[in-house]
Amino acid sequence: MQDFSFSARQREEYFGRLSQEEFDILVIGGGITGAGIALDAASRGLRVALVEKNDFAWGTSSRSTKLIHGGLRYLKQLEIRLVREVGLERAIVHHNARHVVLPERMLLPIVEGGSLGKMMSSLGLWVYDYLANVEKEERRKMLSKVETEAAEPLLRTDILKAGGLYYEYRTDDARLTIETLKTAVAHGAVALNYCQATAFDFAQDVDNGDISRTTARDTISQKDYIIKSKYVVNAAGPWVDTLRAIDAEGVQGKRLHLTKGVHIVVPRERLNLAQSAYFDVLPDKRMCFAIPRLGVTYIGTTDTNYTGDVNSPQAEYADVAYILEATNAMFPDVKLTANDVISTWAGLRPLVHQDGKSPSELSRKDEIFVSTSGLISIAGGKLTGYRKMAERVVDLVCKKMKRSRICLTANLRVAGADFDSSEEFEQFLNLRAQSLKDLGIAPAAVIALGQRYGSNLDWIIEKAYALSAETESRADAFLLAEIEYAAAFEMVQTLSDFLIRRTGRLYFERPAISQNYPHIAELMAKTLAWSPSQKAEYLQDFEAEFARVMAWQEIEK
Repeated sequence: MQDFSFSARQREEYFGRLSQEEFDILVIGGGITGAGIALDAASRGLRVALVEKNDFAWGTSSRSTKLIHGGLRYLKQLEIRLVREVGLERAIVHHNARHVVLPERMLLPIVEGGSLGKMMSSLGLWVYDYLANVEKEERRKMLSKVETEAAEPLLRTDILKAGGLYYEYRTDDARLTIETLKTAVAHGAVALNYCQATAFDFAQDVDNGDISRTTARDTISQKDYIIKSKYVVNAAGPWVDTLRAIDAEGVQGKRLHLTKGVHIVVPRERLNLAQSAYFDVLPDKRMCFAIPRLGVTYIGTTDTNYTGDVNSPQAEYADVAYILEATNAMFPDVKLTANDVISTWAGLRPLVHQDGKSPSELSRKDEIFVSTSGLISIAGGKLTGYRKMAERVVDLVCKKMKRSRICLTANLRVAGADFDSSEEFEQFLNLRAQSLKDLGIAPAAVIALGQRYGSNLDWIIEKAYALSAETESRADAFLLAEIEYAAAFEMVQTLSDFLIRRTGRLYFERPAISQNYPHIAELMAKTLAWSPSQKAEYLQDFEAEFARVMAWQEIEK
């Protein structure tokens, strides 16, 4: 059970620390990369501050494929080092966050005209297992055509040649980000959302080198603060070049290349796969994931160049049609239509530009840029490699500070991950589900909460019992307890924060919340003491997000 505060009610106190203390590192960007850097640096004993202009995980870190995976397709591009590194990182991230990084069996159908034949698929998966040092029980298993049909009856059979079973890890990217940030805060970091860096001032100091004064604005109160730090790390994802542009040096040398990835969500009964699938998109030689998650299956992703507004990428009709066509081609009896889509999301990949490369050919390697003013920027990379990216950045800062501090995060569990094995976590979930069954709480709901909060579910259960006398239903008691937890320990500020980044309800439970999100807003307004104008603003903002995920329907074919 956590014993620290990361409370929305203490913003003024945190801003006091932000403006009064001098930090070793100021991290700009509250996605998974920034969160990882904050945790790595704080766990090494450095003084750390982090600011995020929107909510934590607002950008790419809540809009990925939500997989901690080794990038099997990168073997085709001969990026052996990248495959090995992220393959090994899969196991580390799983070990350190067992409640939000879950083993996921994946079927790879081998088809005529596909990316790889049976022999190359077998070799590729073997190399993948070897490079990633995969545990014996999760190593690849090759299947005949008959065995593949039995493993997934929905597969198209006329082009099917064989199959392979292997393991990846499914995650909730936004939850992984917030759990990492909470752990950084527990190690002394100061982290604030809705706090936008607006200007830099670097000055030379004979003792400390570059001293930065960064102006940051609390976008809720509209107050400006000056943050003093020895080093500034730009981990702003798709906004990396935006921040570089306000640096004295500007955007010099390499630059970002943004690509857009879209996912669609359909009810589980419309694509009821026996396990997750990683399948060819014919005929363009790309690959797609289809991943069951509780009552839905989500499918993606696209990979197209993006030059639009960085703040508002969204699915377009062509994106949805592409995914539907690819899915129906591999699972022809399903016959998905646009009417089956209940939600979508679109995220941007902040890749490093390479002349002449298509979106799918661009390397997913991360790179660090250091400007002459001292601004340290990191771009590229994958969700899976966030911890290693953070290690490289903090190693660089420690070298500049002439401090020898060893990275500790390879064995540092994040908040909620108090489990020594997957079996122990499963037992935890089953025991909680059984104990709450008599109270009318569905086991699936308890499992969803457990996979969201891990061992901190017990705090929510205890709080729900305490609140049960004040609420009309047990469901309301649990909802109110979840809101209280998000307010006290996860810096939730708005309705969208709660329904998108803290719980994923917009993407995965959109029909279920279509009627009750005003009620949720009412509960949050009381918990967080919103003014009437704040409540109206946050409701309006969420309603825009609620509409945005289905706005592709309005775009003509």
